[in-house]
Amino acid sequence: MTEIAADRNVLALTCPSRVIFARIGDRWTMFIVLALADRTMRFTELKNSIGPVAPKVLTETLRALEDDGLVARDSFPDSPPRVEYSLTDLGRSLLEPIAAMRAWAERHVPEVLASRERALD
Repeated sequence: MTEIAADRNVLALTCPSRVIFARIGDRWTMFIVLALADRTMRFTELKNSIGPVAPKVLTETLRALEDDGLVARDSFPDSPPRVEYSLTDLGRSLLEPIAAMRAWAERHVPEVLASRERALD
């Protein structure tokens, strides 16, 4: 295996893409990306759309996604201050692979639930 190929092998411990897999695999990342797919949202409406996430966790996840260039944060000097979140072009590029994972999950949920049920017996 060449050195370049080793750098791009996500199974290699030294592969930098492992960081990206960790970000995408974070508990709330996919929900945030899906929620922002169609429009810009303020913090509270984003929180309400994705479910029972603690404000601190949502803030930390949004900051990480912003640091990674997947989410843009725009603040406005209104009174009270207003902040909006939207996907960047890089964040939008995640919509296709997430859509594939979503379709797989929705298609196979009966099988997974049945398997879990059998495991409990």
